[in-house]
Amino acid sequence: MKQKKMLTLTFSQLKQIYNQEIPEVVEMADKSSSVEEFKLKMQRFLETCRMENKTAKEAREQIRLLLHYDGQDVHELSTGQDMSIKTIRLLYEFLTGTLENMELPTDLFIELFQMFKRLKGDVIPLPSPQRIKNRNDRWETGLDEEVREVRDENKERMLHLLIQKIENRKSKPSARFHFEEGMSYEEKYRLVSEWWNDFRFHLAMAVKSPGELNRFLGNSLSSETMYLLHRARKKRMPFFATPYYLSLLNVTGYGYNDEAIRSYILYSPRLVETYGNIRAWEKEDIVEAEKPNAAGWLLPDGHNIHRRYPEVAILIPDTMGRACGGLCASCQRMYDFQSERLNFEFETLRPKESWERKLRRLMTYFEEDTQLRDILITGGDALMSQNKTLQHILDAVYRMAVRKQKANLDRPEGEKYAELQRVRLGSRLPAYLPMRINDELVEILREFKEKASAAGVKQFIIQTHFQTPLEVTPEAKEAIRKILSAGWIITNQLVYTVAASRRGHTTRLRQVLNSLGVMCYYTFSVKGFNENYAVFAPNSRSMQEQQEEKIYGRMTPEQAEELYKILETKTGTEKDMKEKEEVAKQLRRFMRKHHLPFLATDRSVLNLPAIGKSMTFQLVGLTEEGKRILCFEHDGTRRHSPIIDRMGQIYIVENKSLAAYLRQLAKMGEDPEDYASIWNYTKGETETRFSLYEYPDFPFHITDKMSNLSIED
Repeated sequence: MKQKKMLTLTFSQLKQIYNQEIPEVVEMADKSSSVEEFKLKMQRFLETCRMENKTAKEAREQIRLLLHYDGQDVHELSTGQDMSIKTIRLLYEFLTGTLENMELPTDLFIELFQMFKRLKGDVIPLPSPQRIKNRNDRWETGLDEEVREVRDENKERMLHLLIQKIENRKSKPSARFHFEEGMSYEEKYRLVSEWWNDFRFHLAMAVKSPGELNRFLGNSLSSETMYLLHRARKKRMPFFATPYYLSLLNVTGYGYNDEAIRSYILYSPRLVETYGNIRAWEKEDIVEAEKPNAAGWLLPDGHNIHRRYPEVAILIPDTMGRACGGLCASCQRMYDFQSERLNFEFETLRPKESWERKLRRLMTYFEEDTQLRDILITGGDALMSQNKTLQHILDAVYRMAVRKQKANLDRPEGEKYAELQRVRLGSRLPAYLPMRINDELVEILREFKEKASAAGVKQFIIQTHFQTPLEVTPEAKEAIRKILSAGWIITNQLVYTVAASRRGHTTRLRQVLNSLGVMCYYTFSVKGFNENYAVFAPNSRSMQEQQEEKIYGRMTPEQAEELYKILETKTGTEKDMKEKEEVAKQLRRFMRKHHLPFLATDRSVLNLPAIGKSMTFQLVGLTEEGKRILCFEHDGTRRHSPIIDRMGQIYIVENKSLAAYLRQLAKMGEDPEDYASIWNYTKGETETRFSLYEYPDFPFHITDKMSNLSIED
């Protein structure tokens, strides 16, 4: 039966399908007087069942695991609540007609049907390279001529709206962006056209209200969307989108599909409904004074440092870097926006006098840490800080690294502290507002790299976030070129939303980014609770993409080593800088040489609360709604806080069922049949890290002692 029809079946129709396709399972239920007897019969059946192939054997082991967990209570990590697993019990009740709640969705029983069907050994073949190419090629990029034409029209419309906005502004006129008395319309138009290329103009003119958003989008928003946005506004939920980013949307009703952008800036009903009651998924981000976070790390007062691993810490400055160039609907820090710790009131976010003292204290924390070797400066968005402010922060990091290096000279072998090896700036502005990457910023990045290299820092990375190939515009291409010219590497993190998870979408994004010199780093499953229901794509889809699509960009160990040598950060000489400018050309040549359509250097992961990133899991149960209950293991390829040894089993309930996900795809115009193999992915394994993302070895032995750590017995 086709997937699309299966997803619409009623309980009675589904029971009929069970009778027709897997009558032995129905018979076992009918002849059992209790669920326990049913489970025993099922176990015996699995022992005697002939296994035709690997598919059937895997299905058998999966059903055995569900039998093992049925009736058990487990602790769900994200909610912190205990829950009872009753997958087989619910199946028994469904088959015997004793199911109490007939209002349940059919999703649970659809998935179990798919599982039992696999016992017959039917194999869904992997898609061919040509099929992958066809799926890849259907997605346009922001560099395509047809896309650029639509956006030129958007820009033209918005320029006139911006003139009106400046003329009708009731607040105090901007010192930088205002019209002089007596200017003609043509002069105003010419001036606004020039300002369009200034990132500060877009921030000053950002759209914040539903009515203005609709005007900028050509009055194309539906009444339902407008009602939802007004509800969000009443709940003090911020909205912030620059004219540049809004110009990337397609309001014509024809041409390119902009859903991956649209779902990223327009809020879902669930998100609006939940706002005000959003809980922190990242439990280690909840910090009480003088108490360790959920991963056991002691942190300085305030919310400036986030930490999960021994080697790396996130630094969030008290600057405009606490703000963003827009608010992503699936933002991992929505909890912080809710608490108004993060906001778009730029004036209030400018560095205060006290920031100087605080920055020194934060650097002392890093300097005195025994294991830290990687600092990620983010926010908000690191590049939202003014150039001078960012330079000041980077200088403080450099001086800290020098002091740490000097202090090590007096420490004996085996007692030396880890030194700073990697500095990263987390920013979505190359996608949201690429005009931000100006010559002054590039010079700051270049100068920092030159002097920090001498202090032992090996890697300099802009960690950005392109969500869709449609965000890769001529402006973004130029921003990428400028960053690479400073000798920094650019890595990309994708959040695997429903729209981004459509067949071929991620391979196309990898392809276009690689061609410009950007390396892919992570593909994240959407985290969060009910607020992110609309955008969550199940982890099984990540595994499906990994095994059926990403596989065509996999490299041999020899190829991976060759690629690493191309990308390895140099010491910052003039010659090296010239080489670094050519990194995009080198990557394109590398892909042609090895016949690779893209480079599969990213890892698919879920951020587990207090645990870290992993995609190693097993399906152990299903909820009444058909949501998968997954038992995760931490990523064994990297070091964690010692708290990992005390965590026990890690259980996570997914945001939605596979059936619900496939229905969403169908509404987007996708054929659910193209995703039919998704049911088979009931376990996952975390991919190995590309060597660029590993920490270089020290030429000395560091101490095993961990500082800033407190784990209660």
